[in-house]
Amino acid sequence: MNVAIRPMVVMGVSGSGKSVLGAALGESLGIAFIDADDLHPTSNKALMAAGIPLTDADRIPWLGVVGSTIAGGVRDGEPSVVACSALKRSYRDLLRSHVPDLVLVYIDGEADTIAHRLETREHEFMPATLLASQLATLEPPAADEAHIRVPAELTVAEAVGLVRSALQAPAPARQP
Repeated sequence: MNVAIRPMVVMGVSGSGKSVLGAALGESLGIAFIDADDLHPTSNKALMAAGIPLTDADRIPWLGVVGSTIAGGVRDGEPSVVACSALKRSYRDLLRSHVPDLVLVYIDGEADTIAHRLETREHEFMPATLLASQLATLEPPAADEAHIRVPAELTVAEAVGLVRSALQAPAPARQP
């Protein structure tokens, strides 16, 4: 299957499966996978570990680093797939200010499904108690944002297949 390789952000709330899907997509497409959690400053990790939701003031500098990292790969001819919550439109706009042709892979799932996943995993600094704040913050991608919606209930293989099929199609158009 011949697919167009574009820089991608796998987005959604904590526990939706961003890192798992991102790593699988990177492997399937033969491009680098980056977990944006690894780019958080220590201060952000400490806040989240304490169960304190991040504010925009906490997130904006981190998102700048994420955007610069993606742009650097594009500049070097090495697009990547990045797992990043990118919960608000303004956050995604900031990422697109670095990488205008960014494709969002939006993992969309029911709160109960995601809560169950969070109960069955351990994360270095993201407790399940922060799910409610993430769901309250989430602004799903709008029609004018290049994105591929992936139901959270799909298996990883099904999700990778869905994304690869969507990437075969012409680039998603932005609506005015």
